[in-house]
Amino acid sequence: METVVSGIRPTGYLHLGNYFGAVRSFVKMQDAYNCLFFIADWHSLTTHPRPEQIRQSARNILTEYLACGIDPEKATIYIQSDVPEVLELYLYFNMNIYLGELERVTTFKEKVRKQPDNVNAGLLTYPTLMAADILLHRAQKVPVGKDQEPNMEMARRCARRFNNIYGVDFFTEPESYHFSEKAVKVPGLDGSGKMGKSEGNAIYLKDDEATIRKKVMKAVTDAGPTVPDSPKPEPIQNLFDMMQIVSTPDTWNHFNDLYNTCNIRYGDMKKQLAQDINIFCAPIRERILELQADTQTLDRIARQGAERARESARQTISEVRRIIGFRS
Repeated sequence: METVVSGIRPTGYLHLGNYFGAVRSFVKMQDAYNCLFFIADWHSLTTHPRPEQIRQSARNILTEYLACGIDPEKATIYIQSDVPEVLELYLYFNMNIYLGELERVTTFKEKVRKQPDNVNAGLLTYPTLMAADILLHRAQKVPVGKDQEPNMEMARRCARRFNNIYGVDFFTEPESYHFSEKAVKVPGLDGSGKMGKSEGNAIYLKDDEATIRKKVMKAVTDAGPTVPDSPKPEPIQNLFDMMQIVSTPDTWNHFNDLYNTCNIRYGDMKKQLAQDINIFCAPIRERILELQADTQTLDRIARQGAERARESARQTISEVRRIIGFRS
């Protein structure tokens, strides 16, 4: 059975973009693959969170993983920092990758643009830590969004270079995995780009009905079309893209027809969209509240997941040490 590895940084709560971009894939894959899904708390250190934020955010993501349908009996769910073997593999990969290669990664350049006062070494080597997360379990597939493709290419490069340097065929180059030819991109509510925590344009799975409605009603729109069948500006296209994700085809077609005939009322569309988002999020939100109250179960799942992940990690590190020339 092929192995799948993927994770999410615990920098807050999961939003709809996380769900449709990764978590939904996790739920689908757990029945067909050997899946390891982790909470990437070491990755979050690039933004210097406080200790209490790290602990609580990891607990939040674990809770939401479970609420979304990831089954700890089918998949291994663990917190990254509970598996210290990843740091050793991270070190070996950093020895094999060059500064210029890391500086050219587009995700690094984007982070430098967004946080010019915090360009730390961890930010630079983020792709090699991600590679270690994946290759520690010798994964063949990784469910990722399109924005992570540069990091996936670095993971493949790490696998390739390790094999070439030591003359082995140990690591398989992992492939990005999507359930369709085009990954689902969930738009933000601010009129441009995709949904994200740092952009402040996200709807979280834990949001209550009133919060969802308030966020959607503030979504950016325009004065409306004046020419039939005219192209939709990006903010309007974002609303339709969101509706295509959470609403029925009949609902989307109804408002699309209104737009194309210049009869659209954005207020009506946003009310319907808010209602449909809430219908989608309601059962997940209820499950989140149930799990938050059961801390013993959450602790047990995290502990068991770490034990299983470390068993896989130790096997890889033992063999890597032997290949490099260190004692296992």
